Amino acid sequence: MPATTALRRTLAVLAALPLLALAGCGYGSQAKDVGGVEIAAGAEKTDGLDSVRIGYFGNVTHATALVGNQKGFFQKELGATEATYAVFNAGPSEIEALNSGSIDIGWIGPSPAINGYAKSDGRNLRIIGGSASGGVKLVVNPEKITSLQDVKGKRIATPQLGNTQDVAFLDWVAEQGWKVDAQSGRGDVTVVRSDNKVTPGAFASGSVDGAWVPEPTASQLVAQGGEVLLEESALWPDEAFVTTNIIVSQEFLEEHPKAVEAVLKASVDTNEWIEAHPDEAKAAANEQLEQDTGKALPADVLDPAWQSIRLTDDPLAATLDAQADHAVEAGLLDQPDLTGIYDLTLLNKVLRAKGEPAVDDAGLGVK
Repeated sequence: MPATTALRRTLAVLAALPLLALAGCGYGSQAKDVGGVEIAAGAEKTDGLDSVRIGYFGNVTHATALVGNQKGFFQKELGATEATYAVFNAGPSEIEALNSGSIDIGWIGPSPAINGYAKSDGRNLRIIGGSASGGVKLVVNPEKITSLQDVKGKRIATPQLGNTQDVAFLDWVAEQGWKVDAQSGRGDVTVVRSDNKVTPGAFASGSVDGAWVPEPTASQLVAQGGEVLLEESALWPDEAFVTTNIIVSQEFLEEHPKAVEAVLKASVDTNEWIEAHPDEAKAAANEQLEQDTGKALPADVLDPAWQSIRLTDDPLAATLDAQADHAVEAGLLDQPDLTGIYDLTLLNKVLRAKGEPAVDDAGLGVK
C-alpha cells in the first residue's frame, strides 16, 4: 500500500474517533427526535435503558399522563431513553401488563392497585406518587330521581364490579341503611356494572336511571340531560380522595431508580405546568385523548370534567386505606395487609429539590 494512502486512512480513522466516543455517550453531537421530542445533543440513556414503558387510561382523571405525553415532559426527563405508552380501558388489564413486564410504570385508580397488591401478597407493585383527586359524580335522570332518597329502588350504573367507583357507591348505599348484594348488584338499589363507554347509551335509552362514574363520563351524562345529584368529594374530609395513583413494578423500581425518579420529576413538573397553564393544558389533554381514543371531547363535556378534577402529587394515602376498608365491608375484598404498598422515597426527593413539603404514606410505606 502506498505510504500516502495509508496515511490518509489513518487520519480518517483518527478523525472518526471523537464522533464514535460521542455516539457511545448518547446521541452524539446532533440533537435527535425521540417520540416527537427533540433531545439535546449529548443526552444519555437513563439507567442505560432503551425505553421506559408507561401505561395510563384515556380519560381526564389521568390528565397528568395525557399532558405529560402530549407536551413531552416524560421524554425530556428520560433523555435518550425513549418514553413509550400503552393506553388501557380497565385497571385489571393494566395490572396484568405490569405483572407481565409489558409496562414499567402506570397511572391507575386505587382499587386496582389495592387488589393487585393484595393478590400478589405484596410482591408486584408499589405506589410511588399521586396524580388526581375528585372527578367522580352521581348523575341521575331528573325525571326519575330528584333527591338522594329517590335513588332507592332505581337502577344505577357503576363502571365495573369492584372497581373504585363501584366500591364507593356500595359504601354510600350502606351508609343510607340500604342492602345490596355486592356480587349480583341486587337489593334496595340495583347496581348495573356498565363500561364507561356503554353507560351514556344506557342512560339515554333509560335502561339505567343514573350512574356513579368518573369524568368525563359524568359530564357526558349531564350533556345528555342528566343532573349531578352528588359529588363524591363531598363525602371526604377536605373534599380530597385519591382518584389516580402512580404505580411501578417492584423489580423495575429496584433495578432502575434513576428512571423512576425521572418519570416522577416529569409528573411533578407536568402538574406544575398544568396549574400555570390551565387552558393550554386542557387543550393538550384533549389532543392526546383524540390521538389515543380517536375522538376528542366536546367543550360541554371537557370543560366541566376538567374543573372537577384536582391534580396532586400527594397520593392521599389515608384515603386509599379507607377505600380498602370500604371494599372489605362490601364483601368484595378480604382484609388486606397494605403495609409496604407505598414507597414515596423518590417522590419526596423530587419534592424536596423543588422546595416542596414531603408527602405522607399513612403508615403504609416500605419498612
